[in-house]
Amino acid sequence: MTSVKSYEAIYAVVRQIPPGRVSSYGRIAVLAGFGGQARLVGYALHALRLTSEDEVPWWRVVNHRGLITNAYEPALQRALLEAEGVMVDAGDRIDLRHYLWEANL
Repeated sequence: MTSVKSYEAIYAVVRQIPPGRVSSYGRIAVLAGFGGQARLVGYALHALRLTSEDEVPWWRVVNHRGLITNAYEPALQRALLEAEGVMVDAGDRIDLRHYLWEANL
C-alpha cells in the first residue's frame, strides 16, 4: 500500500473520533489496518502540516499514556482539546479512562 493510501486510511479513522474524545497513535494504527505501526500514524498526522487539510482532527490523537507528545504544536493541541471539553492536566496528560474513544474494533 502506498503512503498516500495508508495516510488516507489513517485520516479516515481519525475523522471518526468525536469532539471531546481522544485516541492513541497505536489504536488508530490498528483501526486503520496497520497494527504495530503507531509511528506511521504520527508521520501521517505530521504530513497534515504540509497540506491545507483541515478536516482531520489531529489534535484528538495522543500517546498511549494519554500524553500530548506533539513536538510542533503542543500548546495548540492542548487548547483545541480543552475547547472541546477535554481536561488536560499540568503535565499535558489526559485521563484515558474518561476521554478515550472506544471505536468498534
